[in-house]
Amino acid sequence: MALPTSSCPPLRRDMLPAPVDLSAPIHLPRPEAIRLATRQAQAIHPEVMLLAWFDRNTGEFSPPIPCCLEDRPGWLAYALSRGADLIISLNGEEYVFAFKRL
Repeated sequence: MALPTSSCPPLRRDMLPAPVDLSAPIHLPRPEAIRLATRQAQAIHPEVMLLAWFDRNTGEFSPPIPCCLEDRPGWLAYALSRGADLIISLNGEEYVFAFKRL
């Protein structure tokens, strides 16, 4: 279950380590955005695992980790601490996906 980001610091691009930018001509529903980002990640590395995501339009994120760090949202801290090494930013951080290369 995703939680709103009310107590987390707002996501800034400089929080994302080497994001890969991806564009879609229209706003995509989250399931389609996940599929598009996963295909892009697999084009970079054939085996990836999605560790976390963020939806700027709704403020939702997963996993539902409460913010425990002042310098980044909890979902991003979670992903990075578990080895996320491939960040996909869709439409200027409209969606952000943190993958781990396997």
